[in-house]
Amino acid sequence: MFSLSHLSSPAVAPLVDAAKVFYVEGFFLTHGTNVVLELSQKATRASKVFALNFSAPFIPQFFSTQLQSVLPYCDIIIANESEAAAYAAANGLPDTMDLVAIAKAVAITPKSNASRPRVVIFTHGAESTIMVSSAEPDSHKVFKVTPIDDKLIVDTNGAGDAFSGGFLGAYVAGKSLDECVEVGHKMGAMCVQLVSRCF
Repeated sequence: MFSLSHLSSPAVAPLVDAAKVFYVEGFFLTHGTNVVLELSQKATRASKVFALNFSAPFIPQFFSTQLQSVLPYCDIIIANESEAAAYAAANGLPDTMDLVAIAKAVAITPKSNASRPRVVIFTHGAESTIMVSSAEPDSHKVFKVTPIDDKLIVDTNGAGDAFSGGFLGAYVAGKSLDECVEVGHKMGAMCVQLVSRCF
């Protein structure tokens, strides 16, 4: 449980100031929205990149107010299909199964730093990944997932986190968004072939 005093502490503040990309999981919105807001607003003021993962369906479902308060400062949104559907239901979107329409709706929500488009990425397990940018909200990209033999899949826990880690690792290395998605796919594929030790 992070606190604002932790962010401003002598050990942490210089790291925050030096960082160029920030990533927060939606779970923080259950107990530390003020910290997420502080960090996201600071990133926006400095024109740094702030990325948020919805993390679980209950975040947009039960913490919608907190999520909506942070969305204006988000440059990159990552979620899976069930989290996207929960967002659609919580926000009264007509079709909770149309990932492209939901991604577009998220992409075009008001954004504090209009100089950088918001990019929304929705994964869907072994199905294709969808990407929509607020710069071209009517033009989405579809990235096919290379299927893995069912016999090789041992644990799907953490696959979304692995995707996010791969995506953002490639992003900070200067890769294109398309390349970032492909790296995310590779990391997710590696993850499902291993037993997760997260829990």
